[in-house]
Amino acid sequence: MAISANRLELLQIADAVAREKSIDKQVVISAMEEAIQKAAKSRYGQENEIKAEIDPKTGETRLHRLRLVVDKVENESTEITLDEAQFSNPAAQTGDLIAEPLPPIDFGRIAAQAAKQVIFQKVRDAERERQFEEFKDRIGEIVHGVVKRVEYGNVIVDLGRGEAFVRRDELLPRETFRTGDRIRAYVFDVRREARGPQIFLSRTHPQFMAKLFAQEVPEIYDGIIEIKSVARDPGSRAKIAVVSKDSSIDPVGACVGMRGSRVQAVVQELQGEKIDIIPWSLDPANFIVNALAPAEVAKVVLDEDTRRIEVVVPDDQLSLAIGRRGQNVRLASQLTGWQIDILTEAEESERRQEQFRTRTNLFMTALDADETLAQLLASEGFNSVEEIAYIAPEELAEIQGIGEETAPELQARANDYLEKQNAILEAKRKELGVEDTMADVEGLTPAMVVALGEGGVKTLEDLAGCANDDLLGWNETVNGERKHFAGLLESFELTSDEANTIVMNARRAAGWIQEEEQEEQEEATEA
Repeated sequence: MAISANRLELLQIADAVAREKSIDKQVVISAMEEAIQKAAKSRYGQENEIKAEIDPKTGETRLHRLRLVVDKVENESTEITLDEAQFSNPAAQTGDLIAEPLPPIDFGRIAAQAAKQVIFQKVRDAERERQFEEFKDRIGEIVHGVVKRVEYGNVIVDLGRGEAFVRRDELLPRETFRTGDRIRAYVFDVRREARGPQIFLSRTHPQFMAKLFAQEVPEIYDGIIEIKSVARDPGSRAKIAVVSKDSSIDPVGACVGMRGSRVQAVVQELQGEKIDIIPWSLDPANFIVNALAPAEVAKVVLDEDTRRIEVVVPDDQLSLAIGRRGQNVRLASQLTGWQIDILTEAEESERRQEQFRTRTNLFMTALDADETLAQLLASEGFNSVEEIAYIAPEELAEIQGIGEETAPELQARANDYLEKQNAILEAKRKELGVEDTMADVEGLTPAMVVALGEGGVKTLEDLAGCANDDLLGWNETVNGERKHFAGLLESFELTSDEANTIVMNARRAAGWIQEEEQEEQEEATEA
């Protein structure tokens, strides 16, 4: 069957648009059908339900008016009686849609313009959907493109099959691009927005540097060497932690390359950003010591519950460990995920002496002991009167300088002191109006109960309604500045698990949860 020129041209246009926009040809034909429907409604009346069909093989266009078969007609434009329907189609039943052929229409100027707008909009929507589907799975990849234009420091990049956006704060400091420049960046987000899908690129993202190393170091690409973590101060300095799954391959040497060729390729792409390549270690102490390079570390003390580490460095290494404007220790903290406190050997020695003096004075006052005996207890590692009161008598007697006669007397004095302190705290609790039931919550000491009362937590319900942060404290950004808000029990140095147990015990005592529910919630918290 011969196809007319107009019909053939219609199919050719649909095919050309589909190829140009990289979308399905059927999407273009559907857009044309919708445009014809809109024009037909203008011609035959908006109240009619009209359907247009284009044969994808011949290009022939057919128009039909759709009407619903009903028992009683209320709107003749969209409904038809069963008798009328069966006159043209004997098989018609109530509830069926009857398609009545309509003669083709000639597009006027206004109708043609409206049809053109419909087609453009549909094609644009299809193109955006194709772009979103293509790039949503490329998050985490490096893409290459050409700078299309620069607006107020933000760079719009032509990726060939879509446009991407690099915000000014996602560019390296002092980095400038002009129209036509080639650019390499990391796809960190693809979102649907009102103006269409937006592809966001970054050159400051830590993973951009990790992906650059993967391109330069075959061992990383092959999975022999793994990048464990990355910390960057974009354009200035970065640290990257690597580990090898093959003991015969040095991960640091492989990343550096022959005469530094591999790392230099990354440095050049990042505009001269200095990169420290750190060997990763399963042992947090070793990893943190490595991360603080090039500074030397004398001693570390870890607190695994709070993920804090105290690092002691020689006096002449302090500025090197901290770095310019705190850069070295900040990057090491980001790299390891631990909060790092740096002290010099002199500061650490002075602090130890101050702690020793404080404990000595406490024991002299609480136990009515002379300075020599108090210093002996402090040097043996006792930090509180409770430790002396609750230690096994024979262990206390074994300490040289105390003996079997002095140990019981010390423990008796320690218990007397604690009873007096508890009596003072009990009186303070009642004065604050704290419920008696608060004192029975497992995990709370009398001092903690008073601290809670001073903070306004005076009933089981008050405590049951607290979160861990209310007890331990939290950090929050206020007006662009990072601030710390103290918790009600922060001075007692509780762990997160201990604080959670106290809150859960209060909820159980208040009848909020049953014991089984508490166990389930605690297991979920541990997981």
